[in-house]
Amino acid sequence: MDELIAGFTSHLKEAMEVGKKADFTNTDNSLLNVLVCGLGGSGIGGTIISQLVSEQCALPITINKDYKIPSFVNQDTLVICCSYSGNTEETLEMYQQAYNKGAEIAIITSGGKFGDLAKENNHNMIQIKGGFPPRAAFGLSFPQLFYVLHQYGLISDDFSGQIESAITLIDAEEDSIQAEAKGLAKKLHGTFPIIYTEAPMEGVAVRFRQQIAENSKMLASHHVIPEMNHNELVGWRTKNEDLAAVFFRSKDEYYRNTARIEKTKEVAGKYTSNVNEIYAKGEEKIQQALYLIHLGDWITYDLAVLKDIDSVEVDVIEGLKGVLAELK
Repeated sequence: MDELIAGFTSHLKEAMEVGKKADFTNTDNSLLNVLVCGLGGSGIGGTIISQLVSEQCALPITINKDYKIPSFVNQDTLVICCSYSGNTEETLEMYQQAYNKGAEIAIITSGGKFGDLAKENNHNMIQIKGGFPPRAAFGLSFPQLFYVLHQYGLISDDFSGQIESAITLIDAEEDSIQAEAKGLAKKLHGTFPIIYTEAPMEGVAVRFRQQIAENSKMLASHHVIPEMNHNELVGWRTKNEDLAAVFFRSKDEYYRNTARIEKTKEVAGKYTSNVNEIYAKGEEKIQQALYLIHLGDWITYDLAVLKDIDSVEVDVIEGLKGVLAELK
């Protein structure tokens, strides 16, 4: 896993080369909305990109992580199916429903059943390199969502420059990123991390929580500001040094949310001394998001090292897949 995390910027570079070569067939449909279908390491990109392009994409983007798709899906919906393996059963079911409704479908995959379906039914597809755990292929798969939206004329190509600048930033900061990750892992080791961030960066917090679960084999929670100030904040009532508060911060925070974060830190600090802030680096939202994702991945790997466990192993998930495979 450490080699895969270390290769993050190389994956981003490779992803850009693949995405630039994508040649889509234009649709005759009048697109009115977008549905991104995917789960786990394949699906988190949809959550993140929907927030990063919210100020540019004029169409609503809905993220679906279930077996069933919303009733609004029709021939004027762009459905993007993301399945790294190409065999994610929930995403395959969502695909079939979207196909039956005549939706415009684009696929991001390394192959598998989705690779076959794309060829059989002439769907636009971006195929990426396979063989990695899906969560470790984020750098290969996530940028393709930008390219899909761009191919359909929904966003400009400004994202490519931002990804390139993120690569430059992360490469320049790699040593300090790894050093910061080791320090934070020591503080989070043996705790229940509670992750807080502004709402526009929730996808990044979800990614971190997922990585804590899969890489570090730990439970964690995440909540967003300002929503958590209307409910979660009241839950801080009992002294508990087994809790660790983790705040994802940015220089671009809305000023009222900055005040909320400072007050939330004060409240949490009364009940645990383990309060941590992780500041994003970068001038643009894509830079900041990719920086935090990379730093978070290293933290979860270092937690696994401290626990002396295999960060790659996900036997319980494979066991669940085995149970599901027996169902008719």
